[in-house]
Amino acid sequence: MVTDPDPDPAGDIALVARIGAVPTILQILCDMTGLRFAAVARVTNHDWTACAVLDRIGFGLRPGGQLDLQTTFCDSIRASRQPIVIDHASRDPVYASHPVPRRYGFESYISVPIIRRDGSVFGTICALDPEPARLRDGKVLPTVTLFAELVAAQLEIEERLQASQTALLDAEALGALREQFIAVLGHDLRNPIAAVGAGADLLARHPADARAPEILAQMRRSCRRMATLVDDILDFARGRLGGGIPVRQRRVALDGLLRDVVAELRGTHPDRTVEAAIDLPDLVACDPRRIGQLVSNLLANALVHGAQDRPVSLTAHGRDGGLTLSVTNQGRPIPPAIMARLFQPFSRDANGPRAGLGLGLYIAAEVARAHGGTLSVASDPAATVFTLELPAG
Repeated sequence: MVTDPDPDPAGDIALVARIGAVPTILQILCDMTGLRFAAVARVTNHDWTACAVLDRIGFGLRPGGQLDLQTTFCDSIRASRQPIVIDHASRDPVYASHPVPRRYGFESYISVPIIRRDGSVFGTICALDPEPARLRDGKVLPTVTLFAELVAAQLEIEERLQASQTALLDAEALGALREQFIAVLGHDLRNPIAAVGAGADLLARHPADARAPEILAQMRRSCRRMATLVDDILDFARGRLGGGIPVRQRRVALDGLLRDVVAELRGTHPDRTVEAAIDLPDLVACDPRRIGQLVSNLLANALVHGAQDRPVSLTAHGRDGGLTLSVTNQGRPIPPAIMARLFQPFSRDANGPRAGLGLGLYIAAEVARAHGGTLSVASDPAATVFTLELPAG
């Protein structure tokens, strides 16, 4: 038996709304039968949802309105895939004592299932009226059945069109991401590679040059820079393509690790002030290496983009294995256009310093997600604050 897809009321309503013929179909149905209420409804195992409505009697339903499925005929129509036609409910030998007509106050009623080509039932096209009507004249049911088949066909066309558009957008986004990846990677790796090459050439020509220690130190910094870029690329690939950044959680004392990260950033930015307020009396359930990576990324971002004459601060506190950590910098707030894509890969301020691939905040957010936590940001003229929340483990 074909099962229906998971219900999506808002999506179903939007899908039917894109079928331009539906309002005309409901109008013709009412004009042809004399019934003054008609609807296309989505019917699932549990719900009856109006997707399109023509109401000339004040029945009170609008698109999005729902009825208790068990108080309608549509559950049985969905199961049997057969229509129901009633001319005069109070005199009908089958439906005179049925509670549904009395509940909704109708005498005449017709409902036909909308069956997709794959055999699943989308719902029904139905109409009703408080007054009796001649619906069993041999013409009404075939016409309404034709309407139901037309709606089913249009649903399939709209779904295919939407799927094609989504696939096209995904392909375009992937292509743009690939081009951006190649361009940024080519730019950012070229500089340290060139520095290492130039240093090696100089040492080869002048092995006893007095500047050799300085040249070797620069080459080591360039190699570390390239290693960092490669690590970021691998983490990007894991996060984007491999189901998320892997973490190995255990209960650890984080205060020492956080102080080490702060000390490292102070060492690489000796002209800046990095403040730390760490209160972590309990062990924290996390992957310490990844948390160190996240905090390092946040502090580096704050040092690069914050006001150069103002301090950057780290605060961390936690209880019962959970963690709340914030990194704050002052300076101009993050513009809304950048804020909207801040945690996306290769996202960086075109007018700001080019300090890396633009993967730092993306990787930080992925690390938070891998821990079951969240990384959020708030930015205004007073301060920009990144906040990590990890649940108690």
